Amino acid sequence: MRLDPVTLEIIGNKLGALTEEMCLTLQRTSRSLYVKETADFACALAGPDGTFTAYPRGIGVSGFVGLNVRTAVERAGPLSPGDVLITNDPYRSGGLATHLTDIQLIEPYFHDGEIIGYGWAFIHCSDIGGRVPSSLSPTNDEIFQEGLQIPPVRLVRGGERVPEVAALLAANSRTPDANEGDLRAMLAALRTGRERLAAVVAAHGADRVRAAHADLVEYSAGKAAAALAGLRDGGYRFVDLLDDDAVSPVPVRISVTAHLAGGALHLDWTGTDPQVAAALNIATHGRAHAWITTRVLALICTLDPEIPLNGGIIRPITVTAPQGSVVNATAPAAVGIRHATASRVNDALGGALGQAAREVLPAASSGLVVPVVVAEQHASGQNVQVLEPMVGGTGARYDADGVDGRDSGISNLSNNPVETVETEIGVRVLRYALRPDSGGPGRWRGGTGLELSFEVRSDDARLLARGLERLLFRPWGVAGGRSGAPAELVVNEGTPEERRFGKIDMLGLRRGDIVTLRTSGAGGYGDPFDRAVEEVLADVRRGVVSLEAARRDYGVAITVTADGPAADEAETDRLRAARPPADPAAEVGPERAAWDAVFDIDAVDRLVAALFRLPIPRRHARRVAVYTTVLAVLPEGFPRTPAAPDEVAAARRALAAEIDRLTAETAGETAG
Repeated sequence: MRLDPVTLEIIGNKLGALTEEMCLTLQRTSRSLYVKETADFACALAGPDGTFTAYPRGIGVSGFVGLNVRTAVERAGPLSPGDVLITNDPYRSGGLATHLTDIQLIEPYFHDGEIIGYGWAFIHCSDIGGRVPSSLSPTNDEIFQEGLQIPPVRLVRGGERVPEVAALLAANSRTPDANEGDLRAMLAALRTGRERLAAVVAAHGADRVRAAHADLVEYSAGKAAAALAGLRDGGYRFVDLLDDDAVSPVPVRISVTAHLAGGALHLDWTGTDPQVAAALNIATHGRAHAWITTRVLALICTLDPEIPLNGGIIRPITVTAPQGSVVNATAPAAVGIRHATASRVNDALGGALGQAAREVLPAASSGLVVPVVVAEQHASGQNVQVLEPMVGGTGARYDADGVDGRDSGISNLSNNPVETVETEIGVRVLRYALRPDSGGPGRWRGGTGLELSFEVRSDDARLLARGLERLLFRPWGVAGGRSGAPAELVVNEGTPEERRFGKIDMLGLRRGDIVTLRTSGAGGYGDPFDRAVEEVLADVRRGVVSLEAARRDYGVAITVTADGPAADEAETDRLRAARPPADPAAEVGPERAAWDAVFDIDAVDRLVAALFRLPIPRRHARRVAVYTTVLAVLPEGFPRTPAAPDEVAAARRALAAEIDRLTAETAGETAG
């Protein structure tokens, strides 16, 4: 049955509203700070084939619209009315779960003995066991260290909770009470979905609802293809880097080639590094998974804001994701910090697709999502809470500045109110503000990062800041726009006890310690010396650009008068007449320019190809060994510390020799 457009619109709106109500039910009845305030959760309605056919627009995590419940349902076996599945296993759920702290519930909705859809809900739980409080650490090297793995099993059977499953969950978490409260909130959300879907079936009939599942997906797929067809056909490649793999100083390479042809988009991730012995891997199962298509989802919804949110949006997208790569990891690879890699995937996709739509895609976002976790030991047990989900700004785009201190690139998490944080965690927030001079200078300025500073008010607290990135390689600019400022993490800044950190696993803190995290700023767009003087002046008045940066980066001289900052027109004219020559390295930052001078794209393509001829378990160690050999030729601290031309030449020779040696060794290897 094909529904007429009016009926389809009516049923589609009702199904969308159903998912919004599910989300409101979940949020208002949840227990944990990260759900009820940060909103790291979502609900959806799936059709009988497992594809999401209705997804909320205004609440919860928006990027998971392309997930599918089919694999999890099939693994659990035949379902009956009143059953509810639970899983958090990225491998056994077919990528529905993306790391172990994301708890997924699925309920089959029946009508006259047949499944007419599935309700889905997920929350990020406070702790699911594992090696560290909050379960997630970048240095975990296999999923067994990340907590309890739950294959798709029944949490509820025939309407009754399965007590053995409940006991198992409680025994494997540092926060069992909070987890139980969130599970009950999800069950309430699923009940809301079941009741509302039954009302839609009663109003329109089961046959029309079944038809709507298929028609809504097909409609969105057609609109998505039409949106992509407006872009310039061709193949577009971009390479970006994670600072390091958390267990060595070696960066992680993300490479994508976007092939556009008549509304179809193929994403080829060949050239991306092998999976790492750390928690940065993504389990996509080689599919057009949410974590490697989120930027495309945002692009399609930008080009067509009226498109219904459902799994049809990703139908025009196909992927090549080499097995055993960081974007298609195989078990038992750790995946807990997969969002850090997803952020860089987003930037790489933006860089590739931006070549096909330069006036649509922005410069690089701040490129990080850092849930700042504080774990405390109380007499009654442990308190593990996300203090703030720290992000930065969005990249500047043609004709518009980036958004300051707000980036919904891979998630639309809310910040936690300071009053709530100080009530539930033993800290005192000293500063939570936009970070001055962090947005990449440009004709249109990149969005600023954030600055969070807090004092620890308890003894023996521990800090986890998973997802720390852009500490080394800065968010890149476009068309002469400059890179944003790198991130910083410092404890007791400006005191004799000052300590600066890169990525951390778990950091012990004492009462009175002051922790400061400054997130990276986003990339700028266009030559900053072309930025309107009044716009620079407005930035100075708002405090997001300093007087020194206005002069240095924008060629705008500003003096402070009794009426506030004012532009010195004569001095500004002089500065802008002597504008510096264009510097391509300024777009990517000095560190990335120095790195690419040694590790150029063609050479690293050869290296990655040779590594993929090795069996999966051998690739990471060999990759690190190659880079370690080459880095030994370069100055300590490279690429922050620049290398002399002769050192660059020697390093390139060493790299070529290592690649030749590895190529010869792997000539007869069969990867697997």
